[in-house]
Amino acid sequence: MAAATSTGSFTREEIENLTEMEDIQRAYDQLCNDEKEVTEQLDSLLDQQPTLEGKMSTLHRMGPNLQLLQQDSEQLASMISFTCQLAENVSSKVRQLDLAKSRVQAAIQRADDILDLKFCTDGVQTALQTGNYEQAAAHIHRYLSLDEKVLKQSIPDAKEGSGIEHSLELLHKAEQELKVIINKEFDEAVDNKDATAVDRFFKIFPLIGLRDEGLKKFTAYLCTQIANTSEQNLQIAIGTTSTERRANVVYADTLTHLFEGIARLVETHQPLVETYYGPGRMLTLMTELQKECDRQARRVVDAFIKNRAYQKKAQQVQQCMMGRTATEKPDPKELDTLLAEVTLINSRAELYLRFFRRRVTADFEVQYQEEEQRKDKLTELDRLVRTCGLSLCVQELTGDYILMEEYFLREMIMKAVSMDIMEDASLTSSMVDDVFFILKKCIKRAMSSSNVDLVCAMLNHATTILEQDFCEVLYGRLRQGFPSGFLDFTQAVNLMQSTIQQRKIASESTEDTKTAFLTTLNNAEACSENILLLKASLEDECARHFPLAGEQGKAKLDSCLSDLASLSHRFKNMLQEGLAELDSSAIKPQVKPWVATFHSFSHNISEEEFTNYEANDPFIENFVVNLQSLLDSFKGSLSPSIYDQLISHLTNQVTHQLERAVMKTVFNRLGGLQFDKELRALVGYLTSVTQWTIRDKFARLTQMATILNMERVGEILDYWGPNSGPLTWRLTPAEVRQVLALRVDFRSEDITRLKL
Repeated sequence: MAAATSTGSFTREEIENLTEMEDIQRAYDQLCNDEKEVTEQLDSLLDQQPTLEGKMSTLHRMGPNLQLLQQDSEQLASMISFTCQLAENVSSKVRQLDLAKSRVQAAIQRADDILDLKFCTDGVQTALQTGNYEQAAAHIHRYLSLDEKVLKQSIPDAKEGSGIEHSLELLHKAEQELKVIINKEFDEAVDNKDATAVDRFFKIFPLIGLRDEGLKKFTAYLCTQIANTSEQNLQIAIGTTSTERRANVVYADTLTHLFEGIARLVETHQPLVETYYGPGRMLTLMTELQKECDRQARRVVDAFIKNRAYQKKAQQVQQCMMGRTATEKPDPKELDTLLAEVTLINSRAELYLRFFRRRVTADFEVQYQEEEQRKDKLTELDRLVRTCGLSLCVQELTGDYILMEEYFLREMIMKAVSMDIMEDASLTSSMVDDVFFILKKCIKRAMSSSNVDLVCAMLNHATTILEQDFCEVLYGRLRQGFPSGFLDFTQAVNLMQSTIQQRKIASESTEDTKTAFLTTLNNAEACSENILLLKASLEDECARHFPLAGEQGKAKLDSCLSDLASLSHRFKNMLQEGLAELDSSAIKPQVKPWVATFHSFSHNISEEEFTNYEANDPFIENFVVNLQSLLDSFKGSLSPSIYDQLISHLTNQVTHQLERAVMKTVFNRLGGLQFDKELRALVGYLTSVTQWTIRDKFARLTQMATILNMERVGEILDYWGPNSGPLTWRLTPAEVRQVLALRVDFRSEDITRLKL
């Protein structure tokens, strides 16, 4: 009982034995719950009764159909079983037929092999006797494709001295005899320089199982042809006089003839090799040809170095670059011709090596179908090209070329600087065009070599020379400064009172200094623009010369071109420094005294004075005339862009000085109106002489004029703060109070009470 009570549920026997009221009540509650659940289940079943009756009715109707289906299924299973057994019987007979067929075919093949053996035995003897070596080789090739063990097993009683053994022995002897004959005939054809015979016997080697030997002999023959032709061309080059048309590039032409000769041999004989020796042989052929190419290229390069005094000139250049006194300073014009030939040699070598890669790579594509294997072979090919003798020769020339090209570039730029002249109708001096012509020439010459590393080296040298040498030249001219007070009227009068000779010398000296300074500003701007144009031009050249440079090569070129383009900012900064010097030397000393005359004219004026100022404004008319005179002295000497920047500097000085002058002047209402008119006239004039927007620079002065035109102090609140609308105040609250205090008719108490 206790256990039943603790669990809260009772069995039937426990319910009958209950005595405690609490347990009886719990048992009663349990029975009520059970009754409720049973009632719910019965209701649910009763709700489903129509559905269940419908399904039962359907099942009753399907009963006859299910019986028919069972019978049909049993019949189908019986039929499938019968078909399976029949198929197994048929397939066993088919296997027997297939085995019999394969045995018949094997028997026929052995019979054919025996007949072929007999045919080859008879045919090879006849072909050797008549000298028909191609036919003999074909019989031997057929014999070599037969399996001797299978032939001997074809006839069980075949013994020593039987027909098959005798035929095999004859064919073996014929094979050895034919190999000796073909080797001998090929060597004689080579000695007699009979190209037709060489090709004839070259085709026979693979038929008699001598592929490697035939390819080796043939490549040796081709190498001999290359060596003979190259020797003749080299002797012609050495004997060429300086007056002949191609004398300056004769060694580059000699190497070109070498490369073209090899290319022609490959073009002619590659189909022969692929047809008779199969794919995968081009690397062997090209490697042997490349060895001969390396030997001949070394001889040509050595002759070039010796007869052009290449290393001697490189040593002289190195001594000059290191600041040592050379016994003989190289002439840049002579180096120009020499460097052109070196780039031509480099270009031809790069073109030939690309041809080498392309031919072998195409052969790899046919021979190696697996990507990994083909990738390994391509890596081996790249290593072969990089380490071949031709590449080493070119690298040897390239090292000295970069040194001499840098020397040539530096010397020619310095020469252009020393010969700098100011041409008529030109704002820049001659050295700007000359320098960038030289730069473009040297870099494009390097690009013509088709060597990415060489081009990057020259771009870096060009950037360094521009940044260190040429920029220093322009900075040096700017450091001389602009003649201070050059346009001062008093000094001009004093200068005119001096002697004629002194005036002439001083005037010429000052004028030359002025012209040099302004021309340098134009030069700096032109250099900044030319650098960007040069970069764009070189990018097009790189795309044309290096379409297959790869991601790494293109990244190197882009980096070097970006470094070159960054110099544009250096020249722009130089221009701004020059304009700042011009501002402090020529603009500020003039503008300051002109603005100072603002104090000479009262702005606490009467109606009569205001009317007189309308007819003849003594300040603004003279001020505009002075500004016009100042700007006219620069307009014809500066580019439009620099001239506009100069006006911007002038405007800054005018506004700065005029603000200071206004803050030291007292105004009445009419004086404020007069100042507003003067300011409008000044803004209108400066706007008319420049293409830039300058009204923003007069914002503070315009706001001062607005304040000085007010009728009462409190009117400022209509413009200040939330009431300002789109107007943005450039004046601080303290400055607004200072400007209001300039009005003699405004009380200081009213100004102080303003809440700004």
